[in-house]
Amino acid sequence: MQIIVRDNNVDQALRVLKKKLQREGIYRELRRRKHYEKPSEKRARQHAAAIRRAKKADRKRAEKDS
Repeated sequence: MQIIVRDNNVDQALRVLKKKLQREGIYRELRRRKHYEKPSEKRARQHAAAIRRAKKADRKRAEKDS
């Protein structure tokens, strides 16, 4: 990842960097890896994410059919 600093404006470059990191999910990944996650907790998290994705897909499908 590369951020260009223009006109010596470091604050603007930092803002752009943070936005890119957040968009790519780096912060979420760091928070997740900060502490050990038990395999059962990992399965529960993945299962909850799958349910959220399925519900979202159902909503999109229902919205498209209406």
